[in-house]
Amino acid sequence: MIGRMRRLDIWSLITFFIFAGYLIFLALPLFMLLIKSFFDGTTGEFSLAYFYKFFSKAYYMNAVWNSLKVTVCVTLLSILVAGPLAYIMTIAKIKGSGTVRILILISSMSAPFIGAYAWILLLGRNGVITNFIFDVFGFRMPDIYGFSGVLLVLTLQLSPLIFMYVSGALKNVDNSLMEAAESMNCTGLRKMWKILVPLITPTLLAGGLLVFMRAFADFGTPMLIGEGFRTVPVLIFNEFISEVGGDDGFAAAISVIVVLFATTVFLLQKFVANRKSYSMSALNPIEPKKLKGAANWAAHLYVYLFTILAMMPQTYVAYTSFQKTSGKIFVDGYSLGSYRAAFSKVGDSIYNTFMMAGITIIIITIAAVLIAYVTVKRKGAVANLLDTFTMLPYIVPGSILGIALLVTFNQEPLVLSGSAVILIIAFVIRRLPYTIRSSAAVLHQVNDSIEEAAISLGASTMRTFFKITVPMMISGVFAGAIISWISIITELSTSIILYTGNTRTMTVAVYTEVVRGNYGVAAALSTMLTVITVVSLLLFFKLSGKKEVTM
Repeated sequence: MIGRMRRLDIWSLITFFIFAGYLIFLALPLFMLLIKSFFDGTTGEFSLAYFYKFFSKAYYMNAVWNSLKVTVCVTLLSILVAGPLAYIMTIAKIKGSGTVRILILISSMSAPFIGAYAWILLLGRNGVITNFIFDVFGFRMPDIYGFSGVLLVLTLQLSPLIFMYVSGALKNVDNSLMEAAESMNCTGLRKMWKILVPLITPTLLAGGLLVFMRAFADFGTPMLIGEGFRTVPVLIFNEFISEVGGDDGFAAAISVIVVLFATTVFLLQKFVANRKSYSMSALNPIEPKKLKGAANWAAHLYVYLFTILAMMPQTYVAYTSFQKTSGKIFVDGYSLGSYRAAFSKVGDSIYNTFMMAGITIIIITIAAVLIAYVTVKRKGAVANLLDTFTMLPYIVPGSILGIALLVTFNQEPLVLSGSAVILIIAFVIRRLPYTIRSSAAVLHQVNDSIEEAAISLGASTMRTFFKITVPMMISGVFAGAIISWISIITELSTSIILYTGNTRTMTVAVYTEVVRGNYGVAAALSTMLTVITVVSLLLFFKLSGKKEVTM
């Protein structure tokens, strides 16, 4: 009896409310989406018609094939490009490596569709590079539209994620393994393939999964430059939003199929990663060395070329934001007209972004501290189940979560559609895992005996938590919160589903202005987002004491 009462303390109550939040705002919406997919929208009767329609028509299956093709290709290319990049940055001394790492990180933090818009300006049919090549060489190069364009944009956007994952893993590799391999005449690519790749395979799988999920869920890029290259997220968006021929029941059915597919991929990745995992302790970590001759030139060329390509879209967007415009057309000269137009036309979106992101971060910070403590320090079946719930947002694409929330909270007893509240809920659910992970990483290093000592001296459980534990994990909490903040202000897939005229965010405004052809205003808003991202990252480095971000 006493043991039971001890377990039912304040943390049991906190765990209950956390579970209730996940059940109401994540599990219930997904369940309602599932229910909606099995009932005919006209008759209200149970039916498999939506699923039959999806699997029986080539139009929809082509969208599935397109999504798989671009997602698999982006994932493989990202690994092939960013894996060697991380290896070079780890073993070789690269001039300006600190700046290069920051630039690579910044390139990954903007919304992918902004990169798509930038590449339209650069490689579109009337793009700067396209016209330059034609004027100088008389050659009309292929434009950015279609599969190749989507592949280029997403690979450059998502490769830095692999870079961060692999960089983190390489820091845990003991250099004595490399030296032992070399002593047995295992050098060069053979050493990398036989020794290094097996050690970092779980990390490659984890990074590859994140890239896979993001590429699979992205709809802004194929929407802007796909031109007939229709993917599943675009299909879902059109079915749900379209005023002519749209069917939210059919959109729900497609969403269910996508979630089941994503869950299968996630479980497969976990299974393979667990079988391939190794325990590593870098007592003698790899130290970068100065390369000589051609190897040094090749290493610098590879690193700088990738960084230039990754940063080119944001750099050119920033440049165009200061160009004069006449209507929707850029003209000679420079001015701040695009910024003035941005504040006058879509100034409310700037306020909405900061207001909703600010409230979201407060909620995320409080929730992440509590959830991290429950999952790390209150081990057991309940903690493990909660940990699983926190992973669900990785599996569910943003547009599908938005649809699920609208389906659930568009009717009594709780009507949230059209309000800022539903957007804040979506942001919290999707971006909370970043701060939980960062908080838990620090909490793992806090010895239980410290809390036990405080309690033995008469401090209550909660007083000990707030006075002892929270201050010790605050750096991890703030670091995770800043990464969550960056991902919130660049969020599009959920916002485009849930926003109204009164709750439009900056990313929605950028997307809308690009579609309308107001490239000057779009460039100004995009540049503001980039500046906010850079400032946020500098703050992250200051608070965390780090000079880079690894995963």
